[in-house]
Amino acid sequence: MRILFAGTPQFAGRHLQALIDSGLEIVAVITQPDKPGKRGKKLIPGAVKIIGEAAGLPILQPAKLRLTDLEGLSCDVMVVVAFGQILKPDVLAHPRLGCINVHASILPRWRGAAPIQRAILAGDHQTGITLIQMDAGLDTGDMLARDPVNIGDKDTAGTILAKLGERGPPILIETLAQLEAGTITPASQDNDDSCYAHKIEKNEAQIDWTSVADDVDRVVRAFNPDPIAYCFLGDRRIKIHSGCRVTETGPPSEIIRIGKDGVLVGCGKDSYLIEQIQLPVGKGSILNGQDILNGWTDMLKPGFTFGLHS
Repeated sequence: MRILFAGTPQFAGRHLQALIDSGLEIVAVITQPDKPGKRGKKLIPGAVKIIGEAAGLPILQPAKLRLTDLEGLSCDVMVVVAFGQILKPDVLAHPRLGCINVHASILPRWRGAAPIQRAILAGDHQTGITLIQMDAGLDTGDMLARDPVNIGDKDTAGTILAKLGERGPPILIETLAQLEAGTITPASQDNDDSCYAHKIEKNEAQIDWTSVADDVDRVVRAFNPDPIAYCFLGDRRIKIHSGCRVTETGPPSEIIRIGKDGVLVGCGKDSYLIEQIQLPVGKGSILNGQDILNGWTDMLKPGFTFGLHS
């Protein structure tokens, strides 16, 4: 089986590496153009490009993938994992067996760009991997395989992505074998059960302390490791990396107490214990409760109030 692989970030890279390690024939790798790094203008390649180059595979980086980019690349199937572009119908029809997408949710729930974050924000207890035969719709194709993964109370977007990155590759390899053998039976999605995972906007990570503590916790977990939940203390932007709900009451947004276990803040219902916090001073280290007691009680004190900022 001759495979074209299209993907960009580390999640996609794990699937590409698994295909390489399995000995399957990969005719080329398609990935997004290199992007400027956060510091300076140096262009940074994605994980898929790095892995593909290390394996000596041809690399294509079109700004917008077109059928002309695939001239001379005969293939049986294209595997698409977090590629970052919507494929046109003529591209979808190019491989003999079509295009297979690895999607990070249990479809038809959370079609779209940010399925993991949306699942956590919604309080879902389960997500997973779905492999689909791609069509012209957005994550609407027939399902080839599904593998559910539980979302624990302490799971973040980062930990769930890591779990799915482990579960996806073996399912992909098995599905490709079934596809080649003609033994797979696609299942259509029920559109009535679908919902859309809109792209994340950075301002969604701002904490509203008047909401219930469970919602605050979901925001913190959904936006870890990126872009990280935040709030303001005056004009200072404070980042919240982790914490938990506590059944204690206090005025919403007010610091109730600071202890070795963290900084307790009142919410609309219950309160939220910040276990890891990052202040925009010094080296910007991530601090725990003991760190605050040791040197930052001038900035964070009981009675101080966090606020919203436009």
